Amino acid sequence: MISLAARDIQHSWPKFVLTGLGLGLLIGVTLTMAGVFRGMVDDAQALLNNSGADLWVVQKDTQGPYAESSSLKDDVVRSVAGMPGVAMAANITYFTMQIKAVGDQEARAMVVGIEPGAAGLPGQPGHLVAGRHLTRSHYEAVADIKTGLSLGDKVEIRRHTYEVVGLTRRMVSSGGDPMVFIPIKDAQEAQFLKDNDAIVNDRVRTAANPAFNRPAVPGLLDAAQNLQTSSRNVNAVLIRMAEGWSAQQVAEPIRRWKHLTVFTREDMENILVDKLIATSAKQIGMFLAILAVVSAAIVAFIIYTMTLGKIREIAVLKLIGTRNITIASMILQQALGLGIIGFIVGKVAATIWAPVFPKFVLLLTQDAAVGFVATMLICTLASTLAIRVALRVDPAEAIS
Repeated sequence: MISLAARDIQHSWPKFVLTGLGLGLLIGVTLTMAGVFRGMVDDAQALLNNSGADLWVVQKDTQGPYAESSSLKDDVVRSVAGMPGVAMAANITYFTMQIKAVGDQEARAMVVGIEPGAAGLPGQPGHLVAGRHLTRSHYEAVADIKTGLSLGDKVEIRRHTYEVVGLTRRMVSSGGDPMVFIPIKDAQEAQFLKDNDAIVNDRVRTAANPAFNRPAVPGLLDAAQNLQTSSRNVNAVLIRMAEGWSAQQVAEPIRRWKHLTVFTREDMENILVDKLIATSAKQIGMFLAILAVVSAAIVAFIIYTMTLGKIREIAVLKLIGTRNITIASMILQQALGLGIIGFIVGKVAATIWAPVFPKFVLLLTQDAAVGFVATMLICTLASTLAIRVALRVDPAEAIS
């Protein structure tokens, strides 16, 4: 049986192929947008997995440490570590900044303060691809390879220079920024300590305050000024639970007796996915909807144009007794063929350019399957306009 759709495509294959390529690039952008959203969710999941924590203890009435600022005294960890069901507890700090590497090369990174030389504690970097973990209390760093740093490189963080002693992989923030791990004492200073000029100004203000500069109380002024220049704050305490304990069993006593906010893994996922990236998800959803409408319009226009170009041929087919369903099937097959070519081109294009994106793009097979079904559905709907025009053709036009 002769395929009318195949014969017609052979007759005008350059236009058909070029249209398929253009549609394919549009589909590739659509798949990439879906991959960007999947990558954002995967970054949030990776952040929680890499922390190695079961519970997050943060400042009361905050949603820190990732979605909001949180500040705790670093001695809170000792009282939390003694609570029932707590196997390990560790202080940690997070802050995002521009770090400066050798040669004034800058990179956006999340700086994480951890306890050096304490392997196995929550918050520690996971598998190292090169080098070693932190062993000193100052001036060492472990960096994610996405920062572009190598072993032995020097990196400037605030006032100090750190040597990269270890490299890790896929240690990122919820925004996809690579992590740089430094000793927690250095991180406290970098995050909370003021610059030199601000310290001098605060000392002058304190000395001018009679409440802190009493002649009859020696040492009061020095004590007040020392408090201003010391930092004892952290962003959170990460907890790893003992076996046989549930998250609520461990979290509830800490909330009640320590007057702190405690989040479980499920709570943190809700904060990061449902709240922190919710606006970005809606934005990507709008782009996907617009791209779907544009794709449908392109397919409808091309198929409609191709149909108008062969009105006389359709009239001849009707004149010789060709059924309407055969003519409609020809147009539908052309639309579906256009969609198949476009999807193949789009999938290949998205796979090629996804690794080039600065943020992680996760292309899932299930998204590709949904995209293929959506493409076929869009092409089917787009062909209806051309089918209506073809079915209304008068056979008399074949001899007019």
